Amino acid sequence: MRRPTDLSTTDSNAGFPAGFDANANKVIVLAAGGTGGHMFPAEALARELLARGRAVTLVTDKRGHAFGENLPEVPVHRIRAASPGAGIVGKLKAALQMGLGLLEARALMRRLDPAAVVGFGGYPSVPTVYAAIQSKLPALLHEQNAVLGRANRMLIAGASRIAVAFSDIEKLGEAQRAKIVRTGNPVRPAVAARRLSPYEAPGAAGPVRLLVMGGSQGARIFSEVIPAALALLPEEMRARIHLAQQCRPEDLEAARDALEPLGLARLELQTFFRDVPERLAACHLAVTRAGASTIAELTCVGRPAILVPYPHATDDHQTANARHLAEAGAAWLVPQPSFTAQALAGRLSALLADPQALATAARAAHGWGTADAATALADAVLAMLDGGPAAHDHTNSDHDQSQHARRSSAGASAKGAAE
Repeated sequence: MRRPTDLSTTDSNAGFPAGFDANANKVIVLAAGGTGGHMFPAEALARELLARGRAVTLVTDKRGHAFGENLPEVPVHRIRAASPGAGIVGKLKAALQMGLGLLEARALMRRLDPAAVVGFGGYPSVPTVYAAIQSKLPALLHEQNAVLGRANRMLIAGASRIAVAFSDIEKLGEAQRAKIVRTGNPVRPAVAARRLSPYEAPGAAGPVRLLVMGGSQGARIFSEVIPAALALLPEEMRARIHLAQQCRPEDLEAARDALEPLGLARLELQTFFRDVPERLAACHLAVTRAGASTIAELTCVGRPAILVPYPHATDDHQTANARHLAEAGAAWLVPQPSFTAQALAGRLSALLADPQALATAARAAHGWGTADAATALADAVLAMLDGGPAAHDHTNSDHDQSQHARRSSAGASAKGAAE
């Protein structure tokens, strides 16, 4: 076996019998920032690699969470890192922390001697991936959004591969596009299990299940606009709506006071939904932000959505995410300044009068998504170790749940045999 020629010209199997894999027993390091958007794909990949009998370890900073009870068998190493602060002093402090983190990461690479490093974005991933690149180790980056994140931008020149969820990535130079492997963004197993849940458009006089989510912190504008928009709908249309809406705790009572008099068929307001997979599968239409995890879950299940990107997201990446789905016919993009009660009421009236448009968008969303992203991501990592080519697209509508179930079953069997 030979590592990619742009990283090493030394035959790692020299002196061993033919077919011997010198990296087979080496650990694969996953480097991720502490937020769920970075940590969950890392956890999904860890599960898949463990099921294939590969050793895995996680590197994050002191703010990052371990996989905890989900994967207690994965060791965790913490190194120093920081995002650039405000002003010169803040930037200098961050640079100092990153420099110290790089020294720690170099020492860790020497001690672990990994087969490869996989970075999932966030500044805590930078020292580890950069140390791997300096050590001429294969390095794969995973980009969850349609805009290359700032941490990944710092590392892409030295990386061997970049696994992406979107067909086109902004802020990625032409020279780096040959490194692309389109794998998708992993979703939770409970979401993947609903890949084959059929979409049934609302009937002419039947219930309309509307799901409103605003990200992990909720969205105040949804609590303000949704009640006002529904109030503008005809009474007979409101009487069909089953509304499940996530609200911030401080907005909950005001939203309830505005919604209860509207005569909705059903009203559920919560600060946090613990059963999102079930609600996604049941809904006729979602109104959400456009974060990477939300996009992955909507498209895995195949549900149409009105997407209102968070306007202050770094590099406006949520708008780029939403634009991809809108161009695929899977969603309707509404910038937050245009997300008014009048505009939303008009959109809802048009969609409820044309359920075929909802069904068409649902099919487009399902065709765009995949339940097999973790499998494809593990394939990309192991292909990189074998020096295989990049520039593949593993996401397509043929990735159905039966295929996912077969692979998951095979992976579970392999893990059991290894244990």
